Amino acid sequence: MSKAELARKAKISPVTISRIESGSPCRMETKRKILLALGYNLSDKNKIFDE
Repeated sequence: MSKAELARKAKISPVTISRIESGSPCRMETKRKILLALGYNLSDKNKIFDE
């Protein structure tokens, strides 16, 4: 999935996706949107986000 497609599905900006990929922090709500757009459960957050 491209950044643009993920951003569209998660209803966030592609710039936000780029910032997260570069290691910038983001809000829990943004993480939730990304997880759901990727088809993951909220309990799978550690598979996607390092914390």
